[in-house]
Amino acid sequence: MNTTEPTAPTAPADALPEVVATFIAAVNAFDLDAVMATFCDDALVNDARREFVGTASIRAWARRDLVDDKVTMAVTEVAHHGALTIVRARYDGEYDKTNLPDELILTSYLTVADGRISSMIIVHNQPAPY
Repeated sequence: MNTTEPTAPTAPADALPEVVATFIAAVNAFDLDAVMATFCDDALVNDARREFVGTASIRAWARRDLVDDKVTMAVTEVAHHGALTIVRARYDGEYDKTNLPDELILTSYLTVADGRISSMIIVHNQPAPY
């Protein structure tokens, strides 16, 4: 996938697990409590090679890196691979955009357990050379 030119969604929005759709809506609403309600108590988030585990750590990350920076996500693609839900989204907000592309597409790899997000790994993928 060429990350500089997002593709149309490859799966309808209803292909998202309900909790993932709720997470994205909460991010876009800058609603910290609603974001946190989507995570398991012992969830793991890895964002920009930084690891956050558990409610307190994830809340601090979500407050600073999502809510305070007014981050928004526009889903461009949804895929499933086994237990993983893979979401590519166009990110925008008031964060430091130094050395980032004009259009930032990030890929989130999410697992869900008992109706809540148990892990989320966010990656800025690069096109494969082959």
